[in-house]
Amino acid sequence: MVKVALYSVQPILSAGFETVLAKMAGFEMSGVCTTAARLMEHVQLEHPDLVLIEVTPEISLDMLKRLTASAGQSPVILWVDTVSTEFASQVLVLGIRGILRRNLPVDLLIKCLEKVAAGELWLEKGLTDRLLSSKRVVVTPRQRELMVLLAQGRKNKEIAHLLGITEGSVKVYLSQLFQKLGVNDRFELAVFALKNFGMDQSGESPASVQDRSSHRETRSIPEFLPALAGMDRVEAGVQ
Repeated sequence: MVKVALYSVQPILSAGFETVLAKMAGFEMSGVCTTAARLMEHVQLEHPDLVLIEVTPEISLDMLKRLTASAGQSPVILWVDTVSTEFASQVLVLGIRGILRRNLPVDLLIKCLEKVAAGELWLEKGLTDRLLSSKRVVVTPRQRELMVLLAQGRKNKEIAHLLGITEGSVKVYLSQLFQKLGVNDRFELAVFALKNFGMDQSGESPASVQDRSSHRETRSIPEFLPALAGMDRVEAGVQ
């Protein structure tokens, strides 16, 4: 029996899901949680076989990172209104195994649960195609450090001091990043950093940023590409 834990802040949505699940052979509810804290506690205590999370403002990337770590082998599915390619790539890196739109037909909801419970990755074809066609962006450790400091509101002089380089070198790095990432100014670059490295700039010291591994990082479409290329993709919702 596959035990499913649900996080949702909408009672009607939760009730509808419980009704659907009750009719599915081999599935049962593990529990319904209305706060992220309660969900984390439930996952740690009850060890459900599958976790379905309605994406709300309370569900941050940092929270998802901690949840997937706590869930262990229990796959996690996100329940969303809409999803951007950027957000999808970030959550897949965190270990999310499915992304499900709330307005899909019930039969696709059921198919998603069955596929993910069986160990497969579940995405709609339109989203998968966007992920596969997205441009890969390689960011060096030094460029990453600079972007994190920029997102913290640091000026060029401060960044130069913290990284042990000249202000001229900072300007060169910024110019290279503008061109590489297709952004126009410091603000857009900071927004990019917050979206892609948000978990690293929440109060972390520049020294701890510098202590990170020195290997190059691919951030847009990372190591899950082979799985996407070979998966049985759902046809609904092609964009």
